[in-house]
This record gives sequence, C-alpha cells and structure tokens, in this order.
Amino acid sequence: MKILNRYIFKQFAKAFLFSCIAFVFLFVLISMVEKLDKFIDRNLTLLEIARYYMLSVPSTLLITSPVSALLSSILVAGRLSVSSELPAIRSAGVSMRQLLTPFITGGVLICALNLVNSCWIAPAAFTGMNYFEQHYVNNNSALPQKNGTLHILEPGNRIVSLSAFDGDRFNVSGVSIEDFTASHLGRRIDAESMRYNATIGEWVMKNASTRIFTGNREVLNRVPSKSIKLTITPHSLEELNLQPDELNIVQHYRYLADKLNAGFSGLERSMVKFHTKFSLPFASLIIILIGVPLSAKKKRGGLASEISITLFAGFLFLGLQKTIAIAGYQGIMNPVLAAWLPNILFLGIGYAIYKTAID
Repeated sequence: MKILNRYIFKQFAKAFLFSCIAFVFLFVLISMVEKLDKFIDRNLTLLEIARYYMLSVPSTLLITSPVSALLSSILVAGRLSVSSELPAIRSAGVSMRQLLTPFITGGVLICALNLVNSCWIAPAAFTGMNYFEQHYVNNNSALPQKNGTLHILEPGNRIVSLSAFDGDRFNVSGVSIEDFTASHLGRRIDAESMRYNATIGEWVMKNASTRIFTGNREVLNRVPSKSIKLTITPHSLEELNLQPDELNIVQHYRYLADKLNAGFSGLERSMVKFHTKFSLPFASLIIILIGVPLSAKKKRGGLASEISITLFAGFLFLGLQKTIAIAGYQGIMNPVLAAWLPNILFLGIGYAIYKTAID
C-alpha cells in the first residue's frame, strides 16, 4: 500500500501543480485584457506590471485551489479507471477509503498551505496590490490620507472622533474628544489637528478648545497646544482604516474585537470575511471527496467529460460561496454560517457520493 499511495500521491501532486499554474495564467490573462490599456496610459514598465501580477498570485491561488484540487483528483482517478489500473487495484482488495488516503493526504497539505496563505500571505499581497493600483493605476498620490470620520470608544466613557488620518506622518485632523459622566457630557475638546509623540506616548493637540459643562454652565478654554493620553496609537488607527482583505488573521481578530467592544454595528461583512479566511482553505480538502468517488467508474466522454464535471462543480462551489457570502454581508444569515455553509453542503454531497461508491 505504501508504494501505491506514493504513486497516486505523486500523480495527484503533479496534476495539482499543473492546474494551479494553468488557472493563475488564465486569471492573469483575463486581468491583463481588462487593465492593459490603463498600464500603457500610465507608462508602466514590464517589471512594474510583472510585480503587480506577482502580488495577485496568492489571492488567485486561494480562490482557484478548490477547482484545481477537484480537477486533479478527477483526472488522476479517471486516468486510473480508463487505463484499467483502478479495477485491478480494487480487485486486489483496496477499499474506497484506502484509495482516498493519498488524495486526502494531498488535500491536508493543500489546506495547510492555504491556511498560511489566507491568514498572512494573501492579506499582505492584497495591501501591495491596493497600494499599486492607487499610486500607479488610479494615480492617487494622496493615498496615505485616510478620509471619513472615525468614531472610537475609549475607556472611561470617552468618544474620540477623527476626520482624517495621515499614517505616514502620524497626523490627525478634525479632532473631537467627548468625556461623559454617566449619560451627561462633562467635557469636550476640539482641535484643528493632533500629532503623536512617540517619545512620551501621547498625542499633542494643536489649537485645542476645551469646554467643561457643569449644570447649566459652560467654561471655555483655548490653548495653542495640549497633550492628551489616549489608548489609540497610529498603528491601531492604520489597522482600523484597512479593508478586511488587507488584514492578517491577528489584525482582523483585533479589529473585530475593538469594533464590537466599542459598540459598532454593521460588522457582518468583516465577520464573514474573517471566517472565510478559515473556511475557504478547507474547501480544497472537502471537494476531493467528490472528485475521487465520482471518477472511480469508467464514463463515456473521456477527458472532456472529466473536465466538464470539474468546471461545473468547481465554479458551482465558488458561485455558491459568493452568493451565500452576500446573504451574510446583508445580515440575512449568521456570518459564521455564511462562511461555512458552502463547505457543509459540499461535504454532505461528497459523503453521499462516497457512500454510494461500490467497494
């Protein structure tokens, strides 16, 4: 069995590697048809274009891995069936469970690599792609400036509102800090801007106006400079401005925890994407349960039939995953269920096909 397992695993690994390369080139080609005119208009060099598409490889591999795993398992099992090797193997007493062993081993390795890719590599590459598009394609030189009012709940019933944040210079403009006593506003500080002083670990506010409310009275005090200690830092602000796809798994977890603790709503999209970073890598393993039993019998149509089944099942999974994710984004479905439901459905289909396979 060890020799047989090594033989099948080697064939599966070769087919998977070839499928991944083919799908990456296909996706790159489609993207180039769409964006090549923009690259030419911006006078980008071949090296810059190549760098952009190298950054797209991790996310492309993550999406296409389930289809590649299914195609590889179907091609290898189908080739064994057509060449009469599989009937000989089965007649020697090898069960379907034993036949699945090298395929499952390959699926576990793919799943492990995809988990690393999904949680760390793909987010970093997506950040690079986003930066490249903003600077070289959209020609947005003001990218470091993060616009849009940000409201942050600090410890001690304090709400910090920020209009814009410059991550490169640690500058924040349009600052408003409100301190509440029970349900009453006790103090409000408004400043034109503030800058983080890393030496003392405090923010220095420029042209700050402080209003203190006691009963029906209001005391106003204006100073050109005022230091204040906040729990937020430039690093945490930068993370809050990142898209969910740009956050690695640690940053994403911290982002959701901070937002939930601050009482923010509308986090369904980010929660679905967080759990998808775990669920999508497992799809490559689950979908193998469909491919191998499905190809264990000889079928009419040969290779064309195998590829047709692969493309239909693979892209059905991707379409289902996107459709259910939208339901999760809109709050129609629980975010955790929206991320894992496609895997659960295909696991059920794979188990049913496995059970109907003749031993």
